[in-house]
Amino acid sequence: MEKKKIVMDAEGIDRSLTRIAYEILEKNKGVEELVLVGIRTGGVFLAERLRRKIFEIEGREVPLGILDITLYRDDLQTSHRKPRLGKTDIPFSLNGKKVVLVDDVLFTGRTIRAAMDALIDFGRPKLIQLTVLIDRGHRELPIRADFVGKNLPSSLWEAVSVILTEKNGMDEVVVELNA
Repeated sequence: MEKKKIVMDAEGIDRSLTRIAYEILEKNKGVEELVLVGIRTGGVFLAERLRRKIFEIEGREVPLGILDITLYRDDLQTSHRKPRLGKTDIPFSLNGKKVVLVDDVLFTGRTIRAAMDALIDFGRPKLIQLTVLIDRGHRELPIRADFVGKNLPSSLWEAVSVILTEKNGMDEVVVELNA
């Protein structure tokens, strides 16, 4: 039985991000008051790529922020692992902005809930939209992505990994069976 399956290659990831960039621009009628915030770590790399694509399309820079949600997680008390804090860097006001929150995989929704809690501590956005490269289902909270690269129904016994060049030297999305 095959334990590892590549479900999206570098070209597929790039095509999905190009489509998402156009969808973001269409839904928001351009870049006015638009900001991107990537959830550390995979979401940051994807947000940077989306920012470049939006610049190529519109010719205008979109502000980019980085969000670490470690202290907002609801599993800190139950986890036996020591949390690794990353840096949050949102060098602009979120007040009245259209925030596009970017992450790599949407699963239970708990990471996104934590990210929204963290964002609200930085200001009062006009709206928050969610962009994910992969939506694998299995929601525990009523959270849905506005922009999705690929819907990937999966079992709870599978691990979905987004592997990106910025960290691992290659681009692919892999599904593995957890033994």
